[in-house]
Amino acid sequence: MKKTEKLATLVVDDTVYETRLTRKFSERKPYRPADPRQIRAFIPGVVRAIHVHEGRPVERGAPLLVLEAMKMSNDVTSSTEGIVARIHVRVGDMVTMGQLLLELD
Repeated sequence: MKKTEKLATLVVDDTVYETRLTRKFSERKPYRPADPRQIRAFIPGVVRAIHVHEGRPVERGAPLLVLEAMKMSNDVTSSTEGIVARIHVRVGDMVTMGQLLLELD
């Protein structure tokens, strides 16, 4: 008895491939580029200071807040210009890696 397997078709650079896909590959989350208007924590830590207020404009490179991790203070700066739409954290909050800190419009 020969076991028949279902093969998936992938196209890479105009070349068609027939292959078996693992369950892990089939259930993976699709890639999404980072949104520059959503400022997320790049490390887990504690918010020590917030330098902006909602509704205020910020320029690229402007300091937004200070995130302390392992006794080191890290300045979080704006990667784009915009207006602070919403601040999701307060001074003293512990944040996890990838947690949304604030949003720009």
